[in-house]
Order: sequence, then C-alpha cells, then structure tokens
Amino acid sequence: MPSFHVLIAGGGIGGLCLAQGLRRAGISCTVYESAPGIGRAGYRLHMNGAGGHALQQCLPDNLFELYMQTSRETPRREVMVLLDHQARELGARPHIGPPNDPSRPHTAVNRRTLRQILSLGLEDIVRYGSTVTGYETDGDKVRVLLDDGTSATGDVLVGADGINSVVRGRLLPEVPVVDTGMRSLYSTASLTDELAASLPEALFDGFAVATGPNGALFAYGAYRPRRPVAEAVAELAPGAAVDPVDPYIMVNLGLPPGSPVAAGAPDLWNSSAETLHALMRTAVRGWDPALAELVEHVDPATIFPVSTRHLQPADPWPAGRVTLLGDAIHAMPPSFGSGANTALRDAAALARGLERAAHGDIPVAEAVAEYENEMRAEVFPILRASADPRAADVDFLPDDLPVSRT
Repeated sequence: MPSFHVLIAGGGIGGLCLAQGLRRAGISCTVYESAPGIGRAGYRLHMNGAGGHALQQCLPDNLFELYMQTSRETPRREVMVLLDHQARELGARPHIGPPNDPSRPHTAVNRRTLRQILSLGLEDIVRYGSTVTGYETDGDKVRVLLDDGTSATGDVLVGADGINSVVRGRLLPEVPVVDTGMRSLYSTASLTDELAASLPEALFDGFAVATGPNGALFAYGAYRPRRPVAEAVAELAPGAAVDPVDPYIMVNLGLPPGSPVAAGAPDLWNSSAETLHALMRTAVRGWDPALAELVEHVDPATIFPVSTRHLQPADPWPAGRVTLLGDAIHAMPPSFGSGANTALRDAAALARGLERAAHGDIPVAEAVAEYENEMRAEVFPILRASADPRAADVDFLPDDLPVSRT
C-alpha cells in the first residue's frame, strides 16, 4: 500500500474510533486534540446497534469485549419512558437504530470509560494539547495549521472537532449553529442498593424522562456495568489507563425556555455547586417523594451546566480531501440518544472508504463522496427529528427513522 496519511482534528469519541479503524486497516493517521487529556464531558451515553456495530468494526477484539463488559447491564425494556412528576408512566417510545443483539444488546456506557477504551493503543498518534486552527489544500495534499505555529501534511483531513468545528467553519461556513434556548444541569448520584430499591422501576429502563407542572424536565439514566470496570480491565487490557467507575444514576435537569422553572434560575455558569443543587431541589418540590429524594442524593461536585445547541442539515457540498464527522457536521439535541452513535457510525463508514482509497481501489474524492452521501441519507433524518420541537413527545417517531428491535 502506498504512503497514505490521515489527519484527524478532534480526539473525541468519533475521532478516536476513526483512528482505531484506520490503524486496524494499516493506515497511518494522527489525531490532534485541543484538551490536555480525556476530561469530563458528560456521563452516561445511550448505545444502539449503529454505534455498537461501528465499535466492533474498528476496535481490536479485546477492546470491543471490554466495551461490552463495561456497558450497563441489560434493562427490562430498551425504551424511552415518559413520566409525570408523580412518577406515573405516560407512555414509552422505542429507541431508534438498526437491529440490536438479542442476547447481549448494546445498552449504554460511561462516556469517559468509552473514550479511555478508544484511546488504548493510540498513545503514539494522539497529540493532546494540540489545536487545529485551520487548513490549506494543495493539489493531492492537505496541510493543517496548529496553534503552536507548526503544521502537518496528509492526504485527507477529517474534522471531528465538535459543534464549534474549525474545519467546518472553513469548509462549510454557511452552516449555522442553532441555540434552542434549553439549559440543563447534568449530574449523578451514587447508585447504592438502598437507593435503587427506593426508585420507580421505570428509571431502570433504557431511559426515563419526567416532566412537571413548573416546566421542569428531568432525565434519568442508570449505569450499572455488566462487570466491574476494574475487573474487566484487569482481564482484557491489563495495566490499561481506564478508571474504575462505581454504579450511578444520571440526573439531568432541563430548563425549557420560557418555563417558570427557567425564569427563576440563576446564572448557571457563574453559580456555585450548592446553588445549582438548590435549584434542582426547588424544581422537584411537590414531586413524587422518590424522585425528590433522588435529587437529595445528587453529588454537588458532579453538577455542571449545558446549553442545547444543534446544527442545521447542510446542503450537499463538493467532496474533496477534507470531510467531517459526528458533531462537526450533525450535532443534534439528545432527544433520540443518537449523537454518539451517529459519530461512531460515521467513523466506521469513513474508515472503510479511506481503506479503499489508500489501496488505490478508488480515488480519494470518490471515497469521501460515497461516505458523505451515505451520511446525509442516514444521519440527517435523525438530526431533523432530534431538533424537531415534538421530539420530547413519545408519539413522535418519523417514518424515516429506523426503530431498534432486539
């Protein structure tokens, strides 16, 4: 295979999965990640067949098995459940995605754990603390510009640098970032046996959302791994830098714009953890006692604010040696739990296409065009549905979305 090198801007889930897929195919690549390492950027991630199958394609067998064993235990129902503020079930919606494995389905992961697994074996190609600030194309090469004044040259540049993508800003500057106005507080509570026994059973289904008369919206996601993380790492990747994670339940407060609960909220980004915890307590005043008590168990140190933003689906663009994946091209609200899964799907599809190009089977531009056309056809309908104001309704399931079956 002739020399072929891929430059990847962004070392999040999508960028690392692509690097794993390229390495497995014997293709040289370098990942440039702005952050100094793998930090906290969220908690539990829903997984479906699209993301799981992508990981199976890209990861070495032992790391894929590590992902499976550190995924959450299989719930009784893999659905999104809607509750009222008294924990009464109002309805349920199936998750979307291709068919799942009936015996050991893809369920959910701890985000940091998955990133740590994806980074294993890539220590020599991931450059933390290195930010891509721009790029230049020159015939059959691409040159990335880095924040330290240096540059690097490759055959393809992949922007996996998130919703604020520098690469997209140069390639597709007309694509707007849409602020929905929704503000949220993400947090976790340690999931002890005693706490678990006190909670409504629906909170242990795939995902649960409860809404209150004050406009507050709480989202819940349990994380109890199939096997203790440290134990699985010791067997499948001895000595690997994967942190142990105790069981927890994710507790996220959503503050819809214009709602009474949002009107009384402080500045989320300039408030203490204790003030944010007090806001969560206020939001569940008068709710079902078990749901209110769950907020009492939230660890204030885990609370952080989030703005819900998304991209507009971009009109088709000419394919070349620069492309995008994941949030850099289809950042979406978490309505259908598809953000990470579609990023992983992109990574696996692009790895397949670039392998063909690296072997000289098809031109680079053709491989990229095929990837982008398939991505627009498969992922943009999910982006549109996730950004639809009706997405929180359990009856909203557009016909062009695949329904997950086990």
